[in-house]
Amino acid sequence: MEQSYGTWPSPITAALVAAQGVRLSSVALDGEAVYWIEGRPQEGGRNVLVRRAADGTAGDVTPAGFNTRSRVHEYGGGAYLVDGRHIYFVNFSDQRVYALNLEEDGAPTALTPEGAFCYGDFTLDRARRRLICIREDHTELGREAVTTLVGVPLDGAEVTVLVSGEDFYSTPRFSADGSRLCWLSWRHPRMPWDGTELWVAAIAGDGGLGVATRVAGGADESIYQPGWLPDGSLVFASDRDGWWRLYRATAPFTTVAPVLKTPPPETEFGRPQWVLATATWGSAGNDQLVVSFTKAGRWRLGRVDLGAGTLEPIAPDLQPDEWLAASASEVALVAGHSRAADAVVLLSLDGLTVRTLKRASDAALDPSSVSEAEAIEFPTANGQSAHAFYYPPRGVSDQAPAADRPPLIVIGHGGPIAAADPTFDLKIQFWTTRGFAVVDVNYGGSTGFGRDYRRRLNGQWGIVDVADLINAAHYLVATGRADERRLAIRGGSAGGYTVLAALTQHPEVFTAGASYYGISDLEALISDSHKFEARCLDILVGPYPAMRDEYIRRSPIHAVDRLSCPLILLQGLEDKVVPPNQSEMMADALRAKGQAVAYLTFEGEQHGFRRADSIIRSLEAELSFYGAVFGFTPADSMAPVPIENAHRLPRGRAS
Repeated sequence: MEQSYGTWPSPITAALVAAQGVRLSSVALDGEAVYWIEGRPQEGGRNVLVRRAADGTAGDVTPAGFNTRSRVHEYGGGAYLVDGRHIYFVNFSDQRVYALNLEEDGAPTALTPEGAFCYGDFTLDRARRRLICIREDHTELGREAVTTLVGVPLDGAEVTVLVSGEDFYSTPRFSADGSRLCWLSWRHPRMPWDGTELWVAAIAGDGGLGVATRVAGGADESIYQPGWLPDGSLVFASDRDGWWRLYRATAPFTTVAPVLKTPPPETEFGRPQWVLATATWGSAGNDQLVVSFTKAGRWRLGRVDLGAGTLEPIAPDLQPDEWLAASASEVALVAGHSRAADAVVLLSLDGLTVRTLKRASDAALDPSSVSEAEAIEFPTANGQSAHAFYYPPRGVSDQAPAADRPPLIVIGHGGPIAAADPTFDLKIQFWTTRGFAVVDVNYGGSTGFGRDYRRRLNGQWGIVDVADLINAAHYLVATGRADERRLAIRGGSAGGYTVLAALTQHPEVFTAGASYYGISDLEALISDSHKFEARCLDILVGPYPAMRDEYIRRSPIHAVDRLSCPLILLQGLEDKVVPPNQSEMMADALRAKGQAVAYLTFEGEQHGFRRADSIIRSLEAELSFYGAVFGFTPADSMAPVPIENAHRLPRGRAS
């Protein structure tokens, strides 16, 4: 039976997406126990530390009322550390560091005082019974937070500053013998993928640090994930040759050598450090590493023989995510798959057998209804090409009038220095099972394609990304895989900015837009943004205020008169990365213009929706919005989204 695209009945409801959308992250190994964090929408987005014991039993570690999440850099990460029966973690509501003993029934004990501080990215100084970590000090109102590396005594004594003077720090790590500490630092306006410095210092007798040695990095070299091998050598990723490759340095750390004698071409072993304590490698004994690496946007797992300097791909069905931890016998990681949801898995390094410990979703779909990503490369501006993953419509109906082409949703990822990946995502399948085609674009500026590709966005944000999303749509229309009359563009955060910029700069291309906590005024963002991103626009746009005219020209709020298609805006009211005023001013301007607009706000949500009711409402509202704009009635039973100036919708349809 034929059914129009967009009207197919789907087994994936918004409620299913919310219920099954557990966020898995931050794996760790401690002996035979495996740890990870679960972000649970059904618990208001609470992050729970989970432990799987050697006997296979799994249970929550952090008790009810605690949320294991750091706010360092606002994006967090590195929110806990395990040492045998002792757990140390950050609680989201007060950002204090707590200690918990697994062999005792008592409540967690605070190690840090109350105050306007954030902590994260821990390493253990066992000899001196303290944690070393990042601390952000927000005590002086009106002043940028002060970031330092500090020691947190395990007995609750006073926190002491060990390293200061730089704008940012990350990845403090102790050598196996506890004699040395390494860390990364960088300064405004650079972000960690622009340029960082790797430092090493010996630990002095009083617990302070000796003279620090800069091992690698600088204003034009990005270092990622430094860490120690059992022999005291230091491994890290560097983009010094144009791609994030693995390097090794030994004491006195004056020379650096590649880990691989012949690295695979056009591959990267590093990631953009939005979140702390992510990993692409782990030490598996004295002579090997387990690594993740990306080529053409797809992540893979491998094993490195340190003596031979060779890489052996392993477990080809797994697509590693940002978290990996290894021992001599096994590796724990969060991994995706083209047909199954992300999972915490344990891989034996002897037989390469895989055990799935926890899936983000247990939803079972008919294999014929799963839309698998197709990697595409398409022509774009300036004679260049760009990359994307295309998902064709697939569903229980999968039948539409032969002459029809599907509506297309063009997605711009956040960041903007981040990347789309081709692993199974219920939020994408939500659309494809209803008869939408989806293209997830790795526009210029995305990671995983080398430094030159990443730097295409320098000075060109709102230009290169916009051109690449538009050209992805044109390419799919030209190849018969999308209906040019029904093109939607959606994105969140930086991707939301790309949505608004595309709709105002090129109003003739898209028929509908959806901006999740997107940026409408670049000037306002400068004064409102948090410290981590406070100066990143100097690189993405240009120095301010010297280039103020360019900020105004690229700000969608100043070109609302050019926006001609219906727009839905969705915004968390506690967002400190992109504050609510960014969406509010755009909604107000469109109301005043008489443009069809829907504006939904979400109490209790920060940057990215974590609560089940928010996920459900936002997906249903967006689907209802597309139905109203494209002129179809979704099969789902749901409340229509209220659209202001609905009489301006195409064909005069209202929601």
